[in-house]
Amino acid sequence: MNRVYNFSAGPSMLPLPVLKKAQDEMLSYGDTGMSVMEMSHRSKAYDDIIKDAERLLRELMNIPDNYKVMFLQGGGSTQFAMVALNLLNGSKKADYVKTGQWAKKAAAEASKYGEINIVASSEDKTFSYVPLLDKSKFTPDADYFYICQNNTIYGTRYTELPDTGSVPLVADLSSCIMSEVTDVSKYGLIFAGAQKNVGPAGVTIVIAREDLLGKAMDITPTMLDYKIHADNGSLYNTPPCYAVYVAKLVFEWLKDMGGVAEMQKINEEKAGLLYDCLDNSSMFKGTVVPKDRSLMNIPFVTTKGDKDLEAKFVKEAAASGLVNLKGHRTVGGMRASIYNAMPVEGVKALVDFINKFEKENK
Repeated sequence: MNRVYNFSAGPSMLPLPVLKKAQDEMLSYGDTGMSVMEMSHRSKAYDDIIKDAERLLRELMNIPDNYKVMFLQGGGSTQFAMVALNLLNGSKKADYVKTGQWAKKAAAEASKYGEINIVASSEDKTFSYVPLLDKSKFTPDADYFYICQNNTIYGTRYTELPDTGSVPLVADLSSCIMSEVTDVSKYGLIFAGAQKNVGPAGVTIVIAREDLLGKAMDITPTMLDYKIHADNGSLYNTPPCYAVYVAKLVFEWLKDMGGVAEMQKINEEKAGLLYDCLDNSSMFKGTVVPKDRSLMNIPFVTTKGDKDLEAKFVKEAAASGLVNLKGHRTVGGMRASIYNAMPVEGVKALVDFINKFEKENK
């Protein structure tokens, strides 16, 4: 069996030890004689799994006791509406920073339920930077302030959080959760789709401060009310059982790796290797201003915008076991997503290929 280095933006690669453990437990989890996929979510065995997942997540992210953890369904896109329905409950106003396609979609969805103020946008330069914020443009009585902390498509990230004062900060961490140390206490609510850094598609993590719950709009469907899920330990209905189980295995793996602080060091090493390669290349260049570069998603193009050469790069890289490097259509070129599960060896293999390709195609 030949495993490739998968640079997909998501669903993305999982740690090999996690896949092997899931394989070992596929037919029978522990002494239950059944797969987790066959298991009742009301069973003692599954209750232990989901509680262990929450315990490990709390430990790894140092989540304060006054925050609820939920394992939900519907992906990050459902959160665009869920955030608004649950939190637009005072002034019915919210501030959004438009730094990419997902923040743009989130603002559009929220505008169905309240007054949305776009504080700043980087759309003028294809979202290649994180805009500086002018606090005078913030809404003083906003119910929340929304950011997408790492932009999967465009490869930007917030290196410093906005100072929102008493207004709760809401952040989409789908493509950066647990990639670097996060002070959860600085946020009112965090959400993240699992299929990039946590596990397979199907489960969405929500971490919400308790005082923000229980104030959903009257029109909020029961299944979109955070308090319902928080009060029922993510078991109000059948959760994505197997996806939560694999997430638990990923949390165990991350703990064995030394935790989030150690993973951050590894991610900084990986990103540094690739950015150094691109910065010293005469054929390729990154698309993001250096100060806003993501640790997780690294888009790059040819210096001359040669689409044929870029297509050749992607094709030959795939033949060399470096797959899913084609860039998003709005940026073009290539994109390497190097989430937690991508080993340093994978990035080194990509750097070696870039250098080889450049020599062969001068």
